[in-house]
Amino acid sequence: MLRQLSVLLMVALLAGCSSFGKEADVTRDWSPRRLYNSAKTALDGGEYEAAIEFYQKLESRFPFGQYAQQAQMEIVYAYYRFDEPASAIAAADRFIKLHPAHPNVDYVYYIKGLTSFNEGKGIIDRFIPRDDSSRDPGAARASFKVFARLVERFPNSRYAEDASKRLLYLRNNLSRHEVNVAEYYMKRGAYVAAVNRARYVVENYQKTPAMPDALVLMAKAYKLLKLDKLSADALRVLKLNYPEHEGISEVTGLVVK
Repeated sequence: MLRQLSVLLMVALLAGCSSFGKEADVTRDWSPRRLYNSAKTALDGGEYEAAIEFYQKLESRFPFGQYAQQAQMEIVYAYYRFDEPASAIAAADRFIKLHPAHPNVDYVYYIKGLTSFNEGKGIIDRFIPRDDSSRDPGAARASFKVFARLVERFPNSRYAEDASKRLLYLRNNLSRHEVNVAEYYMKRGAYVAAVNRARYVVENYQKTPAMPDALVLMAKAYKLLKLDKLSADALRVLKLNYPEHEGISEVTGLVVK
């Protein structure tokens, strides 16, 4: 009997030790309204990590309540501001899938687009601007796709105008990125690869600032490949559309041995 009592006492002590030091969840008995209001207050005050925690608790405890849908939407913005792009995009995709006809789904598309638009930009970029065309274009392409979808589906959205401006900016940067890659191939003597990149700009990014540079690269690369007719065609288009471009003299002055 004494031995059994000792065992029971040890179990009780171990159980006490396992819970000792654990902070009690003060929100355990909170109503969904209180959880939502606390999350919204934290979000509005810039306490994004706290807001995320409140939103997560709200949705896990009251998944079908009146505040759950709002929490699913607002947590997208909280993740975005807390600089967790993967979580923000995942939350946005989930909301769009669950609530495609929600009256504010255009807002979720917009925040998703902004997340990709700003992905990879750190605090240094605020003080030392860098050429966005030199960045990995993956995030830019993702952002372009989302903003294009937003403008297509919701042309009258309050976010459509800003999305359209960002689309123009992204289009210019993506075209410049292709030209940068083409120039790299030219320096390496990979003229076929350079032509392919430059031609992609001509075919997909017309009327961008990078267009004439792409034509110059095409004309030069074709000339170096001794494809004179194709070089002349590219030069003709360049002269017709950009008669003052300095690249014209570069092409005509290029001597191929």
